[in-house]
Amino acid sequence: MNAPGTAFAPAATGLDHLDWLEAEAIHILREVAGQCSNPVLLFSGGKDSICLLRLAEKAFRPGKFPFPLLHVDTGHNYPEVIAFRDRRAAELGERLIVRAVEDSMRRGTVVLKSPGESRNKHQSVTLLEAIAEFAFDACIGGARRDEEKARAKERLFSFRDEFGQWDPKNQRPELWSLYNARTQPGENIRAFPISNWTELDVWQYIAREELELPSIYFAHTRPVVRRHGALVPLTALTPPRGGETIEEISVRFRTVGDITCTAPVESLADTLEKIIAETALSTITERGATRLDDLTSEASMEQRKKEGYF
Repeated sequence: MNAPGTAFAPAATGLDHLDWLEAEAIHILREVAGQCSNPVLLFSGGKDSICLLRLAEKAFRPGKFPFPLLHVDTGHNYPEVIAFRDRRAAELGERLIVRAVEDSMRRGTVVLKSPGESRNKHQSVTLLEAIAEFAFDACIGGARRDEEKARAKERLFSFRDEFGQWDPKNQRPELWSLYNARTQPGENIRAFPISNWTELDVWQYIAREELELPSIYFAHTRPVVRRHGALVPLTALTPPRGGETIEEISVRFRTVGDITCTAPVESLADTLEKIIAETALSTITERGATRLDDLTSEASMEQRKKEGYF
């Protein structure tokens, strides 16, 4: 047996922790490409999926990606992020498929309880419809185990049945980094190459690779109100309510998504170095005070995932 700190330790190979995480993620991407006949990579323009694109470049360039990119658009996304999404896909020369929750609403497969209801959870329906439309047998996503307790139960290759449902008690073992992506028609795999990464790892990787980001990830002044213990940015979709005080403060987004459920945090971090330092000191999880659907939704993340959510 090797003594601690010798043969398999990063110090013995000259690799740091980001090199090890990167190597694992590239291995997973290549496993998906090798085992699955029709995979797709979920790309929203957010920081985690931006990392996935760089990892895919390292895994498959100079060739084309062996999968298209897919974004399920609620129609209520921040315009800066959507503009970045389109530009980045064009720069890479990769095919971007966009499917909208609004199309599901027109088909009647998504019915809102009220016009103001968040569309975020309804992305599950549109995603399952896209999977059926293109017969995707694997969806590569940027979810990480440190984000939320239900995500911590995910395997790297997370099996979904013919209804797109996730059963945390019916997942395949992944001993010795061996992955099983076999599926029957209608079933699919959700693969998470950066599942073992933390939020801090993501920011450090972005800094190391000098990756471009949508501007709202950096500190900027924005009108907000305080609601349910979170800062709610004021937009046409999220107007102030009676009795709320409007404040102009410096904020940044730790995660981005549907406007109606994505909250910023108070911050002066306007550079990657400052964001990394702030993240290293944070005691609140990324979704803990920034995702309004997690704070106010009747359905838990685990229940939503069982219904097909990312």
